[in-house]
Amino acid sequence: MEKYDKALAFLKKTSVRGIVEGLSRVEELLRLMGDPQEKCKIVHISGTNGKGSVGAMIASVLTSAGYQTGSFSSPAITSVTDSFRINCVEVDRGLFADVILYIAGFWERMSDKPTEFEVLTAAAFEIFVREKCDIAVVECGLGGDMDSTNVIKEPLLSVITNVQRDHCGMLGNTLAEIAAHKAGIIKQGRPVFFGGESAEALKVIRSAAEKCSSELFTPELSAFRLLDDEVFATEFMYKGEKYVTPLIGTYQFKNAVNAVSCIEILRKYGIDIPEAALKSGLADVKWHGRFELMHRDPIVISDGAHNPDGIREAAESIRRCFGTKKLILLIGVMADKEYRLYPEMLGGSVEKAYTVTPDNPRSLDSSVLAEVFMDSGIPAESFKVFSDGVRSAYDHAKRSGIPMIALGSLYMYREFSSALNELTDHI
Repeated sequence: MEKYDKALAFLKKTSVRGIVEGLSRVEELLRLMGDPQEKCKIVHISGTNGKGSVGAMIASVLTSAGYQTGSFSSPAITSVTDSFRINCVEVDRGLFADVILYIAGFWERMSDKPTEFEVLTAAAFEIFVREKCDIAVVECGLGGDMDSTNVIKEPLLSVITNVQRDHCGMLGNTLAEIAAHKAGIIKQGRPVFFGGESAEALKVIRSAAEKCSSELFTPELSAFRLLDDEVFATEFMYKGEKYVTPLIGTYQFKNAVNAVSCIEILRKYGIDIPEAALKSGLADVKWHGRFELMHRDPIVISDGAHNPDGIREAAESIRRCFGTKKLILLIGVMADKEYRLYPEMLGGSVEKAYTVTPDNPRSLDSSVLAEVFMDSGIPAESFKVFSDGVRSAYDHAKRSGIPMIALGSLYMYREFSSALNELTDHI
């Protein structure tokens, strides 16, 4: 598609600036566009982990309730259009290209050029307007206060899923420092939800909420109970009713608790969401790359765990699903992550690690990662060609009849799913 190719070429041009702090560029761009971010009701989500899953659940419930629902998340997992969804369905390339090329005209006129993510953020708001969305669920890219999505003046609800250590070089080295950035999405007089467990972070977020006269909510944990009846689904009780979501992984129960809590807040603030919509929305939710079952014979799972807390959760999920059984590990990571911690966290579950280099300039060389695992006593083999690593890991799993899990970065999901499809029918 010629327009789509032109849009991608333009985005490549905007990417040369990388990450540049400040909201002035995106604010100016949106002003030139007529401030589309002010023409739709928005649920704004920040947090270290769980943003995507919680956002997907909320969007699915709102869609089931009959609302025209937009979604914006990052990073894109399958293609750039995967960041933009209407009623939980990825937007088509024609709409995406039209919006990007529309924005390009304003971008060219600006002296301080917006970054790629700022352009994508502006595109999301414009898509929501063009698709006549009633409500949109918008996920922060990084942090909160200085994230380009933080141009929303009156969100329906501000959500902070949790606060954990990640991107420390940009957000700070303590939970309090990181929480201060996340709390930047709280707006005057608008409700805020915090779903994390850190008392240190909660103190910072409560203070920020009080300064904004914003009602602060936390989950009513006693109202939820996880059921262990089904391994490849998450089932739980909430106020005497049973709910099921196809998203698996131990952390998905926490994400479901947060999503349901947010739905209750939206109800309190006047959004009509019937009980049937809550149940069907959770049951219908789809989300790639989060302990996702991708094949059954052999079992192949993909999880985009990308920091120590995510890897820890993935390790717990492995133990829940497979007990003490050993797995084949395919792993690729970014060089700025604490990857030296991963072998100890995963070691008891790994028969052999196959290391690859994701298609990203920040990726760690696969040979370096293999050495880290071997230094911890875990057999490992590195691959320069990504698809070769997938084939070798898959062949090992199929030959031995043991599960395979792909971990380390959402950036490798597209390559991994493509390579897996070459080997077998995708479920």
